[in-house]
Amino acid sequence: MTNTNNTLELQIQDMHCASCVGAVEKALEAVPGVSSAQVDLQQGRATVQGEADGQLDRDALLEAVAAKGYPGEVVDQPLTPVALRSDLEKRQHDAAHRWKWRAVLGLSIWVPLEIIHWTLEGDWVLWLLFLGSTTAVILVGSGFFMSAYQAARARSTNMDTLVSIGVLTAWIYSLVLFILWLADVAHGQMTYFAEAVALLGIISLGHWLEARSSAQAGSAVRALLELQPEHAERYEPDGSTRETPITEIREGDRLLVRPGARVAVDGIVVEGESELDESVVTGEPLPVIRRTGEPVIAGSMNTTGRLVIEASVAGTATTVARIATLVTKAMASKANVQRLADKVSSIFVPAVLGIAMLTIIGWSIAAITQDDIAIFQEGVIAAVTVLVISCPCALGLATPMAIMVGTSEAARNGILVKSAAAMEQAGLTETVIFDKTGTLTIGRPTVTSINADPGNDEEQVLRLAAAVETPSEHPIARAIVTAAIERELDLAPVTDFKSTAGQGVSGMLDGVKVEVLRDATASCRVNADGKQIGTITVADEARPGAREAITRLHQQNVSVSMLSGDRQGPAEEIANIVGIAREDVHAEQTPESKNKWVEGCQSQTMMVGDGINDAAALAQADLGVAMGNGTNIAIEAADVIIPGDRLSSIPLTIRIARMTRRAIRQNLFFAFFYNGSLIPVAAIGLLGVHGPVWAAIAMGLSDTTVVGNAVRLGWRLRRLNKPESDPAA
Repeated sequence: MTNTNNTLELQIQDMHCASCVGAVEKALEAVPGVSSAQVDLQQGRATVQGEADGQLDRDALLEAVAAKGYPGEVVDQPLTPVALRSDLEKRQHDAAHRWKWRAVLGLSIWVPLEIIHWTLEGDWVLWLLFLGSTTAVILVGSGFFMSAYQAARARSTNMDTLVSIGVLTAWIYSLVLFILWLADVAHGQMTYFAEAVALLGIISLGHWLEARSSAQAGSAVRALLELQPEHAERYEPDGSTRETPITEIREGDRLLVRPGARVAVDGIVVEGESELDESVVTGEPLPVIRRTGEPVIAGSMNTTGRLVIEASVAGTATTVARIATLVTKAMASKANVQRLADKVSSIFVPAVLGIAMLTIIGWSIAAITQDDIAIFQEGVIAAVTVLVISCPCALGLATPMAIMVGTSEAARNGILVKSAAAMEQAGLTETVIFDKTGTLTIGRPTVTSINADPGNDEEQVLRLAAAVETPSEHPIARAIVTAAIERELDLAPVTDFKSTAGQGVSGMLDGVKVEVLRDATASCRVNADGKQIGTITVADEARPGAREAITRLHQQNVSVSMLSGDRQGPAEEIANIVGIAREDVHAEQTPESKNKWVEGCQSQTMMVGDGINDAAALAQADLGVAMGNGTNIAIEAADVIIPGDRLSSIPLTIRIARMTRRAIRQNLFFAFFYNGSLIPVAAIGLLGVHGPVWAAIAMGLSDTTVVGNAVRLGWRLRRLNKPESDPAA
């Protein structure tokens, strides 16, 4: 991402959990001039969007997050795929190492203390419990306490708040009993020094397992980033080659790509011929032959021949870099269900603190009523258990982990999902609406007939039409121009060229106003100074795989419609070939009528198109999907981009999205069921005197269950490249 006056990217430090993310987002959104902020915990990045006519204040943004205890800095240069991969790996390694160290230290202290506590007797045992517990609280607990302190400074709470209060309550309560014992005051109560250490060790172990699972779940992103080499073999002015970092590659540089090497930068072949594996972008496993003059894509594997390419972009602006940017941006965004989970999490911690307080009060009243100090002790332990068992880590992980896996695995198949909301919406799709030309068809129509009106001849009709269509990029225009070139016709230069989407083009040729307009009986009507001189019919062929894609959509219980600007006859002909029912064909549509038709559709819609005339409908649909070979306007208007020649990616997108949504629902169920069912169990003391230990174990299992389910999702999604056993999934 490139920073502008209206958009900034920040690197944020010291974020540990979903509550930290929420605190940073709230701090940034409170800064004047900020319209929205998205924070990605995995990357430690915040993307801040300013108001339309405003300018973001960098210093104010950094001061806002620093005041909440999260130092940051502005990212002025976008990271290359290599740097992004290194940064991601470092963060995941550091997180796993940090929690591993705490877990090993905490468990190494707890296990001996617990054994000694229950097997040996003597004054020295209590001293050992005190010293060992205090050591663990200082060394292992410091990370939890610092995080909770930063949240308290910012007048907020987070998950570490609950852990810190639980651990300190158990330790301080035990310390009071220890002091009373030193003062020879008999109390007969059990200390919880060992249990305080157990909380720290087991929770740290859970976080370590979570960090390892998160790294495994993010392997698809790292694999994607690994596709672009760190260096390219660039030709020097003297004709020699030199290994050059991709950050130094500039547009126009000539690069050598040897057999077995990956293409480092998007470019054009200027010498050689070879088969390239382009599955990095297209998802198509079969190699394609690339010759002189043809484009190659960064990340493609050169399998056979030697190629010399000319870079068409800088080394930091390759297709892989753009894919990485889209995927990481999608990972940082939030689905609607995640926003709900965030709202729940924001009030959950204060609510739990209230429940813990009520637990203490309730048990204290019972202790006073029955005049039994042991009941008060049970109440303290019950409150500690509530605090520990209520940590909503799993709730904060439920959606982001599944979205990270879903979007990165989709990217492996060449499907670029721009946001978490788009992934969520794709899973709700009930109706897919296809444009015809260039979407369901290959987009390379040919002239099949030319009908000249009396007083004119075919060559004259074609010559004028081709001349005025030369500036146009429409597939029909290209077909007409190609036909004129094949007949070796001389084309006069056009002036005052004008294109009207859905209607046609016009221009001046040697003082004559020529119009090529949509016609009811042919592909187009050719007028000269307002008078028709003939018609031209252009035909296209269905895109390979279109019928199979539509069959799969029907198997997924998705209805399919066609919106086309073409005439009814040709539209129905293509529809019949690809398997769309006649009643679902809507021809002779203008961009305005396409937009209106999509707006009036009652079901959840996915619009698939590739041209300028599809942009409005793409934006109007619940989900817009652009073909990768489409116009920039269509791609900008879309929420999802698929490989240009693979309509099979449409049902695959829906299937991936549905599986991702299912995983999210499962994760949220695990999280809500865990907290909702165990809090009352803990509050009334059913977990017994060792409740805090069982709570720590359960909390760790909850986190690893959610993350493990995301890893399982990734494994299932990778199987989608194999023959489908359940087409309707």
